[in-house]
Amino acid sequence: MDLGAPRQRCVLAALAVDAGKVVPVDRLVERVWGADAAPRARTTLHSYVSRLRRAVAAIGGLAIEHRSGGYVLLGDEIDLLKFHDLRARARSGDAAGLLTEALALWRAEALTGLDGEWAREERDRLEQERLAASHELVDARLAAGGGGELVAELAARVASHPLNEHVARQYLLALHRAGRGTDALEHYRRIRERLQAELGTEPSVALRELHQRILAADPRLTAAPPLPVVPRQLPSEPITFVGRHEELDRLDAAVAGTVLISAIAGTGGIGKTSLALRWAHRNAGRFADGQLYIDLRGFSPAEEPMDAGEALGGLLHALAVEPGRIPADVQSRSALFRSLVAGRRMVLVLDNAASTDQVVPLLPGSELCTVLVTSRNRLPGLVTRYAAEHLVLTELNDADARALLAGRLGTGRLEAEPRAVDQLIAMCGGFPLALSIVIAHAQIRRGLPLAVLAAELSDAVIDVLDNEEPSASLPAVLSWSLRALCPWQRDAFALLGTSPGPDIGLAAAACLLGIERAPARQVLRALEEASLLYQDVPGRWRMHGLVRAYAAAVAQDLPAVVREEATRRVLGHYLEAARAADRTMDRLRFPPPIDHVVHDAHVDPVPDDQAAQEWFEAEFACLVAAQQSALDQQSHAVAWLLAWNTTTFMARSGLVHARLAMWRIAADAATHLRNTAVLASTEHMTGAALVVLGHHETAVEHLHRALALADPVHLAGVHYSLGVAWGPKDARQAFKHARRALAVYRVMGAREWEARTLAQISWLTAFLGRLDAARSFSRVALAMHREQGYRTGEATMLACLGFVAHESDCYEESVEHYEQAIAVVRELGHLHGLADGLERMGHTLVALGRHSCAEAAWREALGIYLQRGMEAETERVQRLLTRTRS
Repeated sequence: MDLGAPRQRCVLAALAVDAGKVVPVDRLVERVWGADAAPRARTTLHSYVSRLRRAVAAIGGLAIEHRSGGYVLLGDEIDLLKFHDLRARARSGDAAGLLTEALALWRAEALTGLDGEWAREERDRLEQERLAASHELVDARLAAGGGGELVAELAARVASHPLNEHVARQYLLALHRAGRGTDALEHYRRIRERLQAELGTEPSVALRELHQRILAADPRLTAAPPLPVVPRQLPSEPITFVGRHEELDRLDAAVAGTVLISAIAGTGGIGKTSLALRWAHRNAGRFADGQLYIDLRGFSPAEEPMDAGEALGGLLHALAVEPGRIPADVQSRSALFRSLVAGRRMVLVLDNAASTDQVVPLLPGSELCTVLVTSRNRLPGLVTRYAAEHLVLTELNDADARALLAGRLGTGRLEAEPRAVDQLIAMCGGFPLALSIVIAHAQIRRGLPLAVLAAELSDAVIDVLDNEEPSASLPAVLSWSLRALCPWQRDAFALLGTSPGPDIGLAAAACLLGIERAPARQVLRALEEASLLYQDVPGRWRMHGLVRAYAAAVAQDLPAVVREEATRRVLGHYLEAARAADRTMDRLRFPPPIDHVVHDAHVDPVPDDQAAQEWFEAEFACLVAAQQSALDQQSHAVAWLLAWNTTTFMARSGLVHARLAMWRIAADAATHLRNTAVLASTEHMTGAALVVLGHHETAVEHLHRALALADPVHLAGVHYSLGVAWGPKDARQAFKHARRALAVYRVMGAREWEARTLAQISWLTAFLGRLDAARSFSRVALAMHREQGYRTGEATMLACLGFVAHESDCYEESVEHYEQAIAVVRELGHLHGLADGLERMGHTLVALGRHSCAEAAWREALGIYLQRGMEAETERVQRLLTRTRS
């Protein structure tokens, strides 16, 4: 039948090799067009699929269906599926007959006529599968007593694969049984010389043993199976395996190179065993001498980890060693195992390992053997001692999670409730076991809308993911990881599940656990090695959302006083650390109207402004969560002071929405503190936050309430903020408040704040068009800021001089001032000031005719405004860019 252009045929092939499974669109595009596919490839793909659907519709039992995120080829009439089925059945049935039928399906080279990197690699892989099946058929026929009739076939195969020792053993035996013992010995001599010359190695133990038996005319060669038993122990391939393309590619690359051991680590239920089995089945053709599998019970619900002696006994039994020949001690068993697999191309899957020591005695000595080890522990010993490829498995992405749901529940059910599906995916967090449990609920309770299941999951995620069957229960599976921990590590795991924020640094973790930093680092490393924590960035530890929910549930078993003290300590740490960073960032800021010192919160000194900025950036999400936690714990002073100590950072970084949100929580806390100065400061800070968001009327209302409540010390600050609030709308009104603030600061002798207010007056004077006065005020304020070492104020005055120069038509001078201001705020990391300076400088660059430079400046400013959610500023700069392009 006509299947169209080569790439259209390649689409069908790309679906057929994974028939019955959803192939994501991105994977199809990569297979057909390569990694550097053009953007239009996706559109072309959909056209190809439409044509192929019409083409295969004429064939009964075949169909191409669209599933969430990709396409699937359905049908029984696919030769590769038949081949795999027949080969699997041959392992326990009529091997010769079933393998003959399987090989008869091969009428030519696989994927004939298709080109491209994927087609070539897939063709090579399928050829390896065909060769492996051919070897298995010869083994079956030799085991049944055949020999002479195979000589011609094996002679041709030896010529094609002159260094394949499995084929050589088959050929030697066939020659011997055909009465050509001399030819068999001569072929052994030739292959031995070739192995020595080309590979620098001797024939394998199995080939040498067969040579000796032929020399001795062993009569058993005519009656007994001559070749070592070929074990096929891999459990079934996962039915609904999705994604993990990068991990599979890494395993492929490792085996193609010199790495013979791959250690796959990850949290319980993340899919380690599924990945190992998927890869082993997909590459079974590489390992014609057998596939071994053993569950080492490293994290079993009811049993202790399997000792190496027991594991070796199972492996030796799989290699047909009679019980009486199996040595008693581990060392001898290990030596016998290595001898039996030497020279054989095999894959060994060691599943659910507990430790490196458990694995080492099971490692083959042969370079032809590949070992996959899965474990919840990281097994660093395998990496350092055996150069193992280390692969940590993380959660599935949303597309793969959706494909897993679609493969089990059907596309129709997902499309009927898209919002509920999004909620389920979000709450499962890409955790394969959690997704499988949700699927089981949906399949067993078929009449239950997915929205109801999502609501149940939202209310009690751990309860819904629990199950009477331990292997299908997320809490049970995670609990097995805790068995390997000592009691204080288990308690630490539980307390870390209660810490505020998405992650935690070492200093905060030490305070939470109530220990010094060195032992805290040790416990964090132990939990990381157990795959219960991970570092998304160096020095910050994080739990998967579901693991965290489980840890919080475990924490309920701890005494209430232990949990409360841990919370008090970590909140105290965040408060004191934020206080230290805030003082470094703005040493001129007036102290808050209340104090709450936590004496046992040991914090590091913050040496400079940049260090303070970096600390706030790393800890900000935790500070936000800590404030809410403090409010929940009725630690109202802590909740209020966290907002106070974070405001300078939020103002400089343009975190406008977060700033308002923190002060609204602080306002809730303030109502419980019953302190007029606190209420005044709350109104002041809330009003200042609203000013930045452009909510002028509401901001002014809050600031006037602050005026009514403020004491003389804080009165000037409120007038200063009112000057900021009125500045864009009524410069004269703003000027009035700024002059009042300046007068108060001069009476107080607060020279630093006098400089800041003078800077404000400089801007307002410029807005009023009094450019000479503005220039004079700006130079005085600039000199004062430089004298005081206040770099933020220095940048502000340089920008003001740039604005004054622009308004005076001195454009080159304006750009020079703006560039100096921008250099300072870049150095300090003050994104809000950076965006403002870039936006203003863009106007000057336009006036100079440097439109491309202006556009670049505005694009950078736009990125900052978008990142910070500053809607009015974003719209304003977008309009500027639109006008520039037109």
